[in-house]
Amino acid sequence: MGFFILAVALFWAKTLWAYNTKFNLGSTGSFQQLLLALNPLPTTILLFGAALYMTGRKSYVTMLLIDGITTTWLFANVLYYREFSDFMTFALIKGSSSVSNNLSTGITNIIRPSDFLVFLDVVILIVVLAFKVIKIDMRPVKKRVAMLISLLAVLLFGANLQMAYHDRSGLLTRTFDNNYIVKYLGLNVYTVYDGVKTEQNSAVMDKAKASDLDSVKNWLKKNRMSGNVSYKGVAKGKNVIIFHLESFQQFLIDYKSDGKYVTPNLNKIYHESDTLSFDNFFNQVGQGKTSDAEMMLENSLFGTSEGSAMSQYGTSNTFQAAPAILAQTQGYTTAAYHGDVPSYWNRENTYKSWGYDYYFSKSYYKDKKSYEIGYGLKDKIFLKELVPWMEQLPQPFYSKIITLTNHYPYPLDKKNVTIPKTKTGDDTVDGYVQTAHYLDQAVGEFMKYLKKSGLDKNTMVVFYGDHYAISDNHKKAIAQLLGKKSVDDFDITQFQKVPLMIHMPGLKGGINHTYGGEIDVLPTVENLLGIDSSKYIQLGTDLLAPNRNQTVAFRDGDFVSPTITKVGSAYYDTQTGKKITNPTESQKTQEQDSLNRTTTMLSLSDRIIQGDLLRFYHPDGFTKVDKSKYNYKLSAAKTSLKKAQEDKKTSVLYENGNKSTIDDYVTDAPELSTSSSTSSSSSSDN
Repeated sequence: MGFFILAVALFWAKTLWAYNTKFNLGSTGSFQQLLLALNPLPTTILLFGAALYMTGRKSYVTMLLIDGITTTWLFANVLYYREFSDFMTFALIKGSSSVSNNLSTGITNIIRPSDFLVFLDVVILIVVLAFKVIKIDMRPVKKRVAMLISLLAVLLFGANLQMAYHDRSGLLTRTFDNNYIVKYLGLNVYTVYDGVKTEQNSAVMDKAKASDLDSVKNWLKKNRMSGNVSYKGVAKGKNVIIFHLESFQQFLIDYKSDGKYVTPNLNKIYHESDTLSFDNFFNQVGQGKTSDAEMMLENSLFGTSEGSAMSQYGTSNTFQAAPAILAQTQGYTTAAYHGDVPSYWNRENTYKSWGYDYYFSKSYYKDKKSYEIGYGLKDKIFLKELVPWMEQLPQPFYSKIITLTNHYPYPLDKKNVTIPKTKTGDDTVDGYVQTAHYLDQAVGEFMKYLKKSGLDKNTMVVFYGDHYAISDNHKKAIAQLLGKKSVDDFDITQFQKVPLMIHMPGLKGGINHTYGGEIDVLPTVENLLGIDSSKYIQLGTDLLAPNRNQTVAFRDGDFVSPTITKVGSAYYDTQTGKKITNPTESQKTQEQDSLNRTTTMLSLSDRIIQGDLLRFYHPDGFTKVDKSKYNYKLSAAKTSLKKAQEDKKTSVLYENGNKSTIDDYVTDAPELSTSSSTSSSSSSDN
């Protein structure tokens, strides 16, 4: 019993220490602090108490094993939370094979020496036994005592749950944020809760039926907005290039570090008269991060509340995604480019479900050790290497380019550094401007290629940032970057802005102030291409549509609009940034309307994806994607491209007399200096 009490006390103490130093649970007030201190105890007593039903050494060994397993889970969540500001889920683990090959890239940068203190209690218990500070007692604990301890754990949990619901009604039924469950009920309860939800979700698809789409159709009928008539079809027949700017935040536009613009090329594009730029555009990703951004971009559906929709549902589900829509309605050739392995985020399978004709992943490009950094090929090398593949695509083509170098932990070798780090003192943050500057240089080189090759005249280029780069765990550094003394939750919400720029010669551009998010990109692009998005199940609206609803829903249930911003249980005036403590009747109405829209959109999106409901929906003129038609192996792509060029005779390569345009591509990448044209590093900044 002495060993049991010591084990429980140590585990409770270290868990409470981790809650307060490793997580940002937002416990405010004495009542929430009391709940935070209480919540580790019920499950710790219950789990460790299971060993009391055993006898002799088995009891001690079992307690140590339980302590070791639960501590390892705590340790894993500490690391995961530091990077993603969220807790691990079974859904995420289930799809972890898609990212496990790259996990080691950032893990050494995430771990801190103090993290290992969570194992200190395990070490203490082993030492206590090894040196016989507590001697192993072979006598069994009375069953009645063991049962009373289990009952105590249950009663404590019941009290904890009741207190939690008193402070947060609907905690386990309406929450969109895992932080709440951990804050109120503890990490172990969250783990069980998540396991139950995961099992429930797997049963949803089996039970889904066509009538489940009725609520989706009814909501769309009431809330769908027609696209902007004056922009409808202005890009019809044009090539479309989507630039997926990894971890690129809006604050970088026009931002100076050490007196030098971090993104001069993107700044120029942002302010050009033939660019539609949006300065109130937000990322809306959840745990799936980049994969969630892709899901919204290609489908106008949110990522799932846990894990990655691409990893969990990309292989099995039916989708009506941008590549298939453009191919079937306007004869586009579709391709995605990525300088890493095809299994990342389950892209190889998901892209087949979305109808991509080609997926040019890592094996398609020349590769040397010096060409890679972080999560794949360096952007300057990658963008040049994809040109020989892009020029073979029959036009019009739809190409999505996924950049990589500006990815956490923002490493960059010295020969590619052309701007100093920031000086916030936060190692996670300070290298960010260097990789962002490198990405900007790579984009500048690519845009020069488009112009020199003549592709720019017939191409619409869309730039968007996929998600934040700097999480709210780095508030001090964020404040320094923004030139503020401190930042609050409202500032962090505004910090979720990412760029969206649509650039095309002759396009009537300008900076648009409408509030929108990644869910709205597909309907906007479709309208520009002259495609009727009302035929499809899409939750976003054309960003250029007049009188559109400007509530931007976040995956955790928060939202932002031009007037009201919700963060957790607090509401803010969006224009002033001040917390609303005594809302007017008008504000109450706005709060409720935006909250209802947010929760409804998230719920409908989850219902569509988790139930695979699009298998029951058949838009006129759309044929269900046949995944077996697509083969992304290098040999198959070469054969297919050769045949496609002969059949359509519209590729850039064909138009150029079968002469490659690669010589039009100029890069200053030092790794290619012996085999390519080069320019001074400053030329990329012009």
